[in-house]
Amino acid sequence: MKTKRRIKTICYHAFVIGFGLLMIYPVIWMIISSFKMKSEILGNDVPFLPTKWVFENYPNGWKGVGEYNFGDYFKNSAIVSVLATIGTVISSAMVSYALARVKFIGRKFWFTCMIMTMLLPGQVLMIPQYIIWNNLDLTGTFVPLILPKFLGVPFFIYMMMQFIKGLPKELDEAAQIDGCSKYQIFTRIILPLLGPSIITTIVIQFYWTWDDYMGPLLYLTKPALYTVSYAIKNFADVQGTNFGPMFAMSTLSLIPVFTLFLFFNRYLMDGVTAGSVKG
Repeated sequence: MKTKRRIKTICYHAFVIGFGLLMIYPVIWMIISSFKMKSEILGNDVPFLPTKWVFENYPNGWKGVGEYNFGDYFKNSAIVSVLATIGTVISSAMVSYALARVKFIGRKFWFTCMIMTMLLPGQVLMIPQYIIWNNLDLTGTFVPLILPKFLGVPFFIYMMMQFIKGLPKELDEAAQIDGCSKYQIFTRIILPLLGPSIITTIVIQFYWTWDDYMGPLLYLTKPALYTVSYAIKNFADVQGTNFGPMFAMSTLSLIPVFTLFLFFNRYLMDGVTAGSVKG
């Protein structure tokens, strides 16, 4: 029996490790290719490891294309991602508390409307949203990328609602007896208990915003405002793509997201599982 268990354990771990390597192979290939010459990146008989390690791809890529370097682009991405994440956390927590705990006329109607917005493909909303922002003369700024997040994000509202519904209502009742208002109940009781769910929101929303390409493509018209995901495309032009520097900057763009995920990984899992079990 012990031998069979060991064999099963070995097979299981071998499968998981093999599947994991298969999943991250594109990332490994990109990182290794960032140290290759252009002639060794694409082709029929290109080596997996570079014959000559080209470290110049990183300083050359950091210079960017044009008058702005990737220091400016990383700063822009950080501004948009941080503000959008803050807006998502604040607005989604407030709306989720209202829908989960506060009784008001039309609550079910507004909840249904919110769920319906989750069913709409993003492509359906692109043109109407662009027309609105263009009429407001806000295209070419960060506002269209940040302001909507301060109005609530349905996915995170629903996730937080499930978490709040799992909290005992006796906490609210005890606070009301002590004379707390709805605002005080939310800020002093519900919000601190939402910690795991808030961390999950931070990690996912930051990743979505940092990795977003379509939003900057639609609204950012000035090179000085380009984000990292949008600026990387500048390495591709009609004369050919400079793959080495492009892969180098793509590799650097993974560091903030990877660091955030690595630091909050345990809390992220707690937030996801707690919401699913209590919901």
